[in-house]
Amino acid sequence: MALSKLPYRGTRDFFPEQMRLRNFIFSKMAEVSEIFSYEPYDGPLLEELDLYRAKSGEELINDQVYNFIDRGEREVAIRPEMTPTVARMVAQIHREVSKPLRWYAIPNLMRYEKPQKGRLREFWQYNADIFGAPEILGDIEIIQLAIAIMKSFGANNHHFEVLINSRHFVNYIFENILKIDAERTKKLYKLVDKRAKMPSDKFSTQAQAIILDSEKSRQFEEYAALNSIEDVIKFIRNTDNEIPKQIQPLINLFNGLEDLGLKQYIKFDPSIVRGLDYYTDVVFEIFDKHPDNLRAIAGGGAYANLLSIFGETPLPGIGFGLGEVPLTEFLKSHNLLPDFSKQKIDIVVAYLDTSAEKIVLEISQELRNQKIKVEVFLGEAKQKKIFSHTDKKQPHFVLMLGSDDITNGTGQLRNLKNKEIHNVSLNNVDNISKIILNSKT
Repeated sequence: MALSKLPYRGTRDFFPEQMRLRNFIFSKMAEVSEIFSYEPYDGPLLEELDLYRAKSGEELINDQVYNFIDRGEREVAIRPEMTPTVARMVAQIHREVSKPLRWYAIPNLMRYEKPQKGRLREFWQYNADIFGAPEILGDIEIIQLAIAIMKSFGANNHHFEVLINSRHFVNYIFENILKIDAERTKKLYKLVDKRAKMPSDKFSTQAQAIILDSEKSRQFEEYAALNSIEDVIKFIRNTDNEIPKQIQPLINLFNGLEDLGLKQYIKFDPSIVRGLDYYTDVVFEIFDKHPDNLRAIAGGGAYANLLSIFGETPLPGIGFGLGEVPLTEFLKSHNLLPDFSKQKIDIVVAYLDTSAEKIVLEISQELRNQKIKVEVFLGEAKQKKIFSHTDKKQPHFVLMLGSDDITNGTGQLRNLKNKEIHNVSLNNVDNISKIILNSKT
C-alpha cells in the first residue's frame, strides 16, 4: 500500500511560498521584540509531564497534551505551551541576573485539538515575558509590546482591540461583594467566560441559580455588563465608596496605557478571565474586530507564583502568547499581507552560450557579496527560454550574456519592472550593483 502524501492531521507542509509568509511574520515579531530590548531564548521540545501537571489546566493535561513513556520509563510531553518552560529556565538563573528579565521566543508547539479555522495541532506561537518588573510597569510594557507587534503588520484600532481584566478585581467582586464560596466562585468564572456567547436571559437565569440571592445576582450582572474602566470606578464607588487597594493597579494600568497614546486600543472586559491556573492579576486578550473573524487571537496575563513549583521565591511576571495561525487568519481577513506567491529575486543572470559561463558565475558571486539576491540560470539557453523563466519567477532584473558580450566587455541589464535597459560594463560590477540597489529606494 502506498503511503499518503499528506501531512499528519492538524499539521502542515511548508512549501517555499508558505515559508516566505512564515518568515515574514517571525521577522516582524523578532524585530519589534528586540526594539523593546527583549532577548530571544528557546527550550527543549520535550518536557517532563509533571511540569504541566503542576501549573496547567486540567483540559490541557487530560485532552490536549501529546505525552508518552520514553525509553527510560519517564513520562514526557511534547510542549503544548511555553510559559512553564520559561518559568523553569528563569528559576535556574533569576538570582544571579539583573532584573527585569525580558525574553521572547517563537516555539513550535503541539496540542491534540480538533483542527479548524485558526486552530491546528501543530503551530508556532510567539511568547514574550517580563520578570521582576515593578508593579504595573511590566504590565504596561507587555501590552505596549503586544500592540506594537500588531501595528508592525499595518493593523490599527479598527482591526483589533486589547480586552483587559484583573483577577484581583474579579476576586474582589466574588469575595467582598457577592461573598460566595470557592465552589460557586469557580462556576461564576466559567459563566462569565461564556457571557459573550449567551443570550442575556439565559445568562441571568444561570447566574441566579449559582448565587441564590436576587440582590447579589443583580450586582453580579451589573459587574458582567461593565465595559470601561470608568464604569469599573463608578461601580466600585457605588458599592464601597472608596477604591480598594487591590483595584487601584488596574486603574493605574489603564491610565498608564492612555498616557502612552494607546487608549483607542484598550478596553475593559469582565469576561476575560483566562483559563490557565497560573494567572494571578492582569489578564488580557487581543481581539479581532473583523465581522467574519470575531475571536481572540492572542492572550496573556500576570503570574506571581509561577516559580514556586520549583521551590523558588515568588517572582512577578507577565507575558502573552500570539499564535501564528490565528494571526495569519487575522492578517488575511484585513488584507494586511504582502504577496508571497513569488520568490523575491533581484536579478537572474544567464548565458546564451558556454563561452559566457565563467564570467556569469563571477559576476553573480560579486553581486551576492554585496547582498544582492541572484539566481543563475544554469546551463546554456536561448533568450526565449530565459524570458519564459523570468516570466514565471519575476525577478527585478535580468542580465543575459553571449559570446559577443564577452568580446565587447559590455552587456544589457534589463529592468523587467519598468522595461529600462542599462548598457553596463562587465568589468564594473559595482555599477551593476548600484543600478539594482538604487531601484529599491
